[in-house]
Amino acid sequence: MSKPAFRKTLSAPGLLRIVRERFERIEDPVSGRGLNLADCLMSGLAVFGLKYPSLLSFERDARQAERTRSNLRNLYGVRRAPSDTRLRERLDEVDPGELRPAFKAVFAAVQRGKGLEGFQWMGHYLLSVDGTGQVSSSSVHCGNCCERHHRDGRVTYYHQLLGAVLVHPRHREVFPLAPEPIVKADGARKNDCEGNAAERLLRDARREHPHLKLIVVQDGLASRGPHIELLKELDMRFVLGAKPGDHAFLFQWVDTTPGTRTFQTADADGTRHRFRYHNGAPLNDANFELQVNFLEYWELKPNGKQRHFSWVTDLPIGEANLMDLMRAGRARWRIENETFNTLKNQGYGFGHNYGHGEKQLVTVFAFLMMLAFLIDQVQQRCCALFQAARAKEGRALYFWNTLRSLFLNFVLPDWETLYRAIAFGHRSPLVLYDTS
Repeated sequence: MSKPAFRKTLSAPGLLRIVRERFERIEDPVSGRGLNLADCLMSGLAVFGLKYPSLLSFERDARQAERTRSNLRNLYGVRRAPSDTRLRERLDEVDPGELRPAFKAVFAAVQRGKGLEGFQWMGHYLLSVDGTGQVSSSSVHCGNCCERHHRDGRVTYYHQLLGAVLVHPRHREVFPLAPEPIVKADGARKNDCEGNAAERLLRDARREHPHLKLIVVQDGLASRGPHIELLKELDMRFVLGAKPGDHAFLFQWVDTTPGTRTFQTADADGTRHRFRYHNGAPLNDANFELQVNFLEYWELKPNGKQRHFSWVTDLPIGEANLMDLMRAGRARWRIENETFNTLKNQGYGFGHNYGHGEKQLVTVFAFLMMLAFLIDQVQQRCCALFQAARAKEGRALYFWNTLRSLFLNFVLPDWETLYRAIAFGHRSPLVLYDTS
């Protein structure tokens, strides 16, 4: 059996080259101080790409061993790695919005390389949007921190992030777009909120991807009149959670108004699916003219376990698309399970404080982490050699530990050599040279 080929663009070297090109276009806010900003940004990206537990350990390896300095040049194009202190200082000055073009450029490469073939659902791409906490402290803070004031006088400072990822009910890979920080603007009196961040994120997504056919899937907090009007304005379809406690008027309308239909089916394993749906219901009494389509679903397992969901959508509902709509709504959880949980528990260090800074550092690190995650997800879907190396190690953490170990102990001429060494062993035709 032939060994898997290495894709030119949709693999680590091609994707990192695209990112580096975008980083080099960013105006350096403190130019002329020795360190190249693109090198600093690529060093930050390498921290998350190599799954380093801290900046200090990265600095120790990147600056003290010739082979790791060589590997940073060969793999990430970093000509001179900064110290951990200088890295924090330089990245603290970067406007996170300047990193958005890197996400767009990677996404465009995936589209050109047909990496999204088979990823559409109901003729659209499902965009799952949700927020998560980043860092929280009672002492360390910056001008962009949100604040939570407690009754006993204590203040908790925190940062949150709103993510947006393309998901698919049948694929584990997810493709994040540029996230949106939920922060308090420097000098502002009020905290930012998820609703405001969602509007910024969705407007930016439509501006950057004007022709992308999207179905936005969100939780019940998004089932509000202004938000639905925004989605309509942006030409985005939607499947939004709708809970009985938050939408009593809607549920009463469906209960009492003619036109509500039901449908049941069962799988071969005995799982039963029960639906109730109504096309053209008012969202609530305050937005009576805003018509939505209502879908309610029960899943009943043979062991008696039952799950219940309900949504509103602008897609017409009929028996032919009930299962597809239900799976679209439930795919929202992939932003939690395959995105945030992966970032928190599989080596990326999401939630770990790599440095707070005084301006933008927390958010810049979050963007770089999400960008490293995007590069990994593209390879997981599109690069057969990456897939072979990943499968050889089994669990994700084992793979990242092996990758980082080879990075630390061998001179690596390129990514292909590294992946082939993991997938097929050190005795492969492409030899790794130990310089220790």
